[in-house]
Amino acid sequence: MNLRQAAAGAAALDAGAIVVFAAIGRASHDEGILGPGGSGLATTVWPFAAGAALGWVLARGWKRPCDWRRTGLVVWASTLAGGMALRAASGQGVQVSFVIVAGTFLAAALIGWRVVSGAIAKRRGLPG
Repeated sequence: MNLRQAAAGAAALDAGAIVVFAAIGRASHDEGILGPGGSGLATTVWPFAAGAALGWVLARGWKRPCDWRRTGLVVWASTLAGGMALRAASGQGVQVSFVIVAGTFLAAALIGWRVVSGAIAKRRGLPG
């Protein structure tokens, strides 16, 4: 696997984690995952996806896509902060409890897979 493939895979994992986060949240609040008009999931996802994209740019994530410190922490922080700021700006709810739950889930997802992949790479003698 080359760096370009790793970056594409890492971006896909991040995007998938954000979609799963939004789907679980919508389902747990009896909103229906897609919502009444079918755009509910997209409405919930877009602020976090935009925040994650900004994090990828800030971290230059394509250079070290699987590095949990240099990329994962930045992508997580940007996803959380950017997502919450965009939610507030677009009139979506931003309660303290939601920020805590979102921060915890997104940290586990966006940083967690990078920690696991680094441990596997180290165990196999590959560069992390």
